[in-house]
Amino acid sequence: MIDFRKHLIPSKTPIKEALIRFDKLGMDAILFVTDNDDKLIGSLNDGDVRRGLIKGIYIENPIDDIIRSNPRFIRKGECDVRKVVEYREGNFRIIPVLDKIGRIVDVINFRETRSYLPLDAVIMAGGLGQRLIPMTNTIPKPLLKVGDKPIIEHNLDRLRLFGINDFWISVKYLGEKIEQYFGSGKEKNINLEYVWENEPLGTIGAVSQIENFKHDYILVTNSDLLTNIDYEQFFLEFIKQQADLAVLTIPYQVSIPYAVLETNDGKVNSFKEKPTYTYYSNGGIYMMKREMLHFIPKNKFYNATDLMQELIQKKHKVISFPFSGYWLDVGNHEDFEKAQTDINSIKF
Repeated sequence: MIDFRKHLIPSKTPIKEALIRFDKLGMDAILFVTDNDDKLIGSLNDGDVRRGLIKGIYIENPIDDIIRSNPRFIRKGECDVRKVVEYREGNFRIIPVLDKIGRIVDVINFRETRSYLPLDAVIMAGGLGQRLIPMTNTIPKPLLKVGDKPIIEHNLDRLRLFGINDFWISVKYLGEKIEQYFGSGKEKNINLEYVWENEPLGTIGAVSQIENFKHDYILVTNSDLLTNIDYEQFFLEFIKQQADLAVLTIPYQVSIPYAVLETNDGKVNSFKEKPTYTYYSNGGIYMMKREMLHFIPKNKFYNATDLMQELIQKKHKVISFPFSGYWLDVGNHEDFEKAQTDINSIKF
């Protein structure tokens, strides 16, 4: 994530100062003009300056003489991802993000960010990591390195790549080390808070403790996954299906080495010779509407599968998002070693 304030310039600033800022920004030379409250007034690029100079405007003049009014923008928390796709495919590289009253709170740079999803992300990182003992005796599993950085950081950076910047990490076992590693998230230009589990709360129970979500859609993911999922596709399918909850599912094929008979009351109706069946297993990544969270009981052990079961029973729409890309649950020594090999060849 870029430091978005590099692209902000106050109204009344001399054009000469804007030229200096353009030089520092290089290929990302665009500025968004703001008032004293960081509210968007207009935009400015080097082409606007050239046209102004041709018209006889001096570089000592204020930038207000040459700015473009009504620039394109995205509204945080209300953004239509289809508009984000439209901007990206229309080669609009840098777009400001405004809050409800028009202040710039972020800037999207499509050279560094693939999308801008209206999601809060919760990363579940409170487990003991017992299957990875002795490595987890002193290091929490999410901080075990795969390649050059911890497993959990691969997940967080993948989410950041899709413009998600509001995070919570659920911690318990050696959680202070995770908190020490990431801090407030400032170094990654994200907002990061921690949810402490006094007692184990299952794979989603800790989410009930969060009361200050910023968006209407929530993504919950296990911290020990290694994947190249396209979160934008996941979100667009969730919206298209008008789902209440979506779960990433991983295809798992079972081959039967014999002919399988289909019978009815002992009568053979047909058979399949050495068939292969495809089943879909839970991939540990969930997307849901914020209002679904009220089904999660407070301070109680509760798994994501419990939530899915309850929503299904109560006739809410739960969908599967089949995923055929790279996915690995780094849960035991064998998979941990596989991750070390795979990380060099995964196309992120």
